Amino acid sequence: MEKKQQALKRGLLPRHVQFIALAGMIGTGIFKGSSDTLSMAGPSVVVAYLIGGLLLFIVMAALGEMAIVYPNLNVQHLVLKAFGFRTSFIVGWLYWINYVIVTIVELLAAGSFLQFWFPSAPLWLLSFFCAVVIVGINLFQVKYYGETEFWFAGIKIVALVAFIILGALLLAGIVPSPIHNPISNLLGHGGFFPHGIQGTLNAFLVVMFSYGGAELIGVAVTETKDAEKVLPKVIKSTIWRIIIFYIFPILIICGIIPWNQVTGQDSPFVQVFSYAGLPGAANIMNFVLLTAVLSAANSGIYATSRTLYSMAQSGEAPKVLARTSKTGTPIMGIMITSICILIGVFLAYMTPNQVIGYLMSIPGFTIMIIWICICASQVKLRPVYKRRPAFQLKGYPYTNILAMLSLTVIVVAFMFNKDNLIGSIVCLVTVVVLIILSFIINRNK
Repeated sequence: MEKKQQALKRGLLPRHVQFIALAGMIGTGIFKGSSDTLSMAGPSVVVAYLIGGLLLFIVMAALGEMAIVYPNLNVQHLVLKAFGFRTSFIVGWLYWINYVIVTIVELLAAGSFLQFWFPSAPLWLLSFFCAVVIVGINLFQVKYYGETEFWFAGIKIVALVAFIILGALLLAGIVPSPIHNPISNLLGHGGFFPHGIQGTLNAFLVVMFSYGGAELIGVAVTETKDAEKVLPKVIKSTIWRIIIFYIFPILIICGIIPWNQVTGQDSPFVQVFSYAGLPGAANIMNFVLLTAVLSAANSGIYATSRTLYSMAQSGEAPKVLARTSKTGTPIMGIMITSICILIGVFLAYMTPNQVIGYLMSIPGFTIMIIWICICASQVKLRPVYKRRPAFQLKGYPYTNILAMLSLTVIVVAFMFNKDNLIGSIVCLVTVVVLIILSFIINRNK
């Protein structure tokens, strides 16, 4: 019998990696979730986005530095190298659970957006169709995943840039509108901090969760060409991406529509396009939202299959999951993830919406744990580097400590928020089960 190829192919081009990083940060968190953060904090949510962006920059810089020193190791391998089997086992399976849940919910969302155009079609059928398409893309060479994500991200970026330009024209009075005093809309409804600092802190939790996905470059690094040149450019551009794609749109929304008139029913972006009187605004934004959730699902299948592949290599998952196809894709990991996703789509369709809401609290918790582990791994590994990379995290180890403490505070605040009670219990039980399993499996190795 022919021996199966055991290595992933480096098929991701520099433009693919740059757009994967962008796509990880631009999704339903800004297009839809901005209505939630605005209701919590009003215009002051931009402060939460900026502070969260700085924490994200530290995490990305720590990850990029390690990826350059250890070019053949992804996030999973780096945690294993720094802290050993048990921590790597827990982090790996948490990350896999995280992205399976995210992918299920994103595929359900994609089905619901398709119902806008096909109202008579059942949700399960449309979601199943989306799942088949996205899984099919991931079965081909990794370059096709990168190419698909490149165009998905391109659509989202064009939509955001168009929104920023349109908003600027509306605020400047170049495009006719009933807006008379944008400053009054921004500051005249309770001020910049309408719910005080507490409101900003509450929104901060949601803001940080919306940044989840940017760390995908740490999963993609083992399949990236010229990673040492590409990663520093991607990481250094993190802050300006946040300013352009988060801060500007939020300020424009608040200048055009008073923050307390932003409804949770429609995306604030749909409201602004409709406010401008553009024909077909609802169809345009529905297409963009569909693209955003398909992009997230696409990345979810990529992340879960590569995580299983990495864990299989290090003995944290069955060895069969390390098998790859002739094109260098982790075929078994994709199949296992696909089965879980299809089961999840069916179960999610059969259960009330509240259950999905509870499940969605897990990814945010998991991402914070992953980020803390990335910072801690860099603190542990830098003293044993065999060479000093040209790109290094500034202020080491104090910036790492600041990020870890801040992220820990976010996790604790999340756990003690009464609105997250069920999600917190699920998260704690999951972590406890994984800790017990890590001891059992490690003992039997």
